[in-house]
Amino acid sequence: MSRARRWTRVAVAGLTAVLAASLAACGDSGADRVNYLIDAGVGNYNVNTVAGYASGAVMALARVQPGFSYLGPDGQVVPDHDIGSVTVEEGPSLTLRYTFAKDSVYSDGTQMTCDDIALAAAAMGGKLRGFDAATHAGYRDIARVDCTPGEKTALVTFARGRDYAQWPALFGVGALLPSHVVARMAGEDDLVGALDSRDQDRIGKIATAWNTGFTLTPGQEINQDDFVSAGPYRVARYTVDGGLELTANDKWWAQAPVTKNVTVWPRGTDAGKAVDEGRIDVADTADLSVGDRVAGRATAELDGSENRTAEQDPRPLSVTELVPAARGVMADPLVRRAFASCVPRDRLAQRFGANGLVWSLRTVAPADSLSGALNEQFARRYPRADVRRARTLLAQRPTDENGRRPKVNIRLGYVGPDPVAAAVVADISGSCSAANITVTDAASPEVTPGDLGRSVDVLLTNGPTGSAAAGTASGFPDAFALFRGDPLNLSGFDDARAAGAINDLSLTDVGSTRLPLIRTVETAAWDRLASIPLYGTVRAREHTPQVARVVPGLARTGTGWNMDRWELT
Repeated sequence: MSRARRWTRVAVAGLTAVLAASLAACGDSGADRVNYLIDAGVGNYNVNTVAGYASGAVMALARVQPGFSYLGPDGQVVPDHDIGSVTVEEGPSLTLRYTFAKDSVYSDGTQMTCDDIALAAAAMGGKLRGFDAATHAGYRDIARVDCTPGEKTALVTFARGRDYAQWPALFGVGALLPSHVVARMAGEDDLVGALDSRDQDRIGKIATAWNTGFTLTPGQEINQDDFVSAGPYRVARYTVDGGLELTANDKWWAQAPVTKNVTVWPRGTDAGKAVDEGRIDVADTADLSVGDRVAGRATAELDGSENRTAEQDPRPLSVTELVPAARGVMADPLVRRAFASCVPRDRLAQRFGANGLVWSLRTVAPADSLSGALNEQFARRYPRADVRRARTLLAQRPTDENGRRPKVNIRLGYVGPDPVAAAVVADISGSCSAANITVTDAASPEVTPGDLGRSVDVLLTNGPTGSAAAGTASGFPDAFALFRGDPLNLSGFDDARAAGAINDLSLTDVGSTRLPLIRTVETAAWDRLASIPLYGTVRAREHTPQVARVVPGLARTGTGWNMDRWELT
């Protein structure tokens, strides 16, 4: 078992015992603060906007913004009974009754109510204009939300024939923004009534508040009336030199956090300095050299890639991908195919990927039980660099009046600086240059999904859009990266067969039913090169021996999923 992964198997084997021990602990252990490093930025309190979803916000805020469920260490959906309960009601279509716990309040003392559910359903359902949601998966299938404003219970009814199979994940961690804060920002006394109306002016003001009212920037003062918490922690301060400081929420009604203060060190803060000074206690990062240092292991060369061939993450939930733009140079199918032909997928996987295995699927990660046979089936698509093929494809493009073809210059973007991504881009650039394709490293700290097709032509991502931890055990909502019109679909992929198959996939979790649907989606995605999967993503999830009860999380919430149980010993 690899050293960077040694805690993962312990977590799986001993999860029940760990959680049982956690329940026995209460109050402050006497320790002052745990320092938690993540490898992505945190620029928004709203983790469900396009930019928020692609960032490390949910890694940092999972225990600040809980919902009716959370993602466990293996990416599985676990009900969060501290927030409330969900029951399935009788009816011709899926009908769910959500009931908030009677003591549930935000950190400003305001009750959690069905208004919060109505807002989340409207913002992420895709039926109302103006909301900048990252995806509509699952919420698009909701026909109506019955909510009496201010009440603790909501009845959520799905459209006939649209019984979303992954419904336990809806209204989960990060999904519930405080509706009373959004209403105040929008100048709206009756948020539920406004959402039910057809008044676009009122709805637009609510959407603007939801989209832009929760920006987080190091150095800004945290207004406790706006950034309210419904979890065991609340945000106290956010500075470059002090990180994102979380402190115990004194209005939290359930079991108190063991350690009352956690500082998250995201990109954009002095995280590197904190590592150099030995202050990091827990780390969740794609830079294995940082993981080594946190764990107390010496690393000879800190270039971010020196020991990846020796590391293994046998069951990753996310895949590193190249996502091309729908416009610009990558809009030409011949250029897309030529670029895919010169990408050395085999070499990249051997150097950077889980078990050195080339991964050829987008809708199924290596952790999925169906992954083995399916990956082999599609492994024949662009398995390694073929410069001759790339040149032949480019030669098929039409010439201009002077008999020349335009040069191919591809800007490959990612959130930087990132030594691992830089090494990946350098390898691709070197390979593609032999095919007369110029690949330029277009890294920037400010790169977002919205830059695709503007300042960058291809994005290097973990999962469909992000630079942080990614993935879930079910593969949803990430499968919607190939669904026509969904915001996760950055490449503008539009295929009727794939859309129909994803529709059907969202209604089942039965393996025998999923298998032919996944084949349909992946065949269409490879035919049109909606993206280019590379390898299962390897991450370091480490902590020092001085911190107990850390259970590494393989999903998009990362290791911070149970930070309220961490204890400095």
